[in-house]
Amino acid sequence: QVQLVESGGGLVQPGGSLILSCATSGNIFSINFMGWHRQAPGKQRELVAEITTGGSTNYADSVKGRFTISRDNANNTVYLRMDRLRPDDTAVYYCNAYGSSWLGKLFDSWGQGTQVTVSS
Repeated sequence: QVQLVESGGGLVQPGGSLILSCATSGNIFSINFMGWHRQAPGKQRELVAEITTGGSTNYADSVKGRFTISRDNANNTVYLRMDRLRPDDTAVYYCNAYGSSWLGKLFDSWGQGTQVTVSS
């Protein structure tokens, strides 16, 4: 099994910044995609950003130019730097990892989520 643990959420004022981290553990041979999703109250979970092993990235239009995703391949850790935060960025942020174990079994694992609240 693969476990993901997010950290770094909290309360921040509009225009502020936060950095989320997601650490992985377990039976991991490789991780092809790592990403961040979010779910606001009353809304569906949506992709925020994702990154491949090679560093290719994809962002939701709403966060382009404000958020930056990065990863440490050696430690299978992914980060999300969030700048110029807005109240509509308020949500629970979830880390996701898709890859394979040492036995060749594919996994698609999720963290428990970390709350980000943008408010004055």
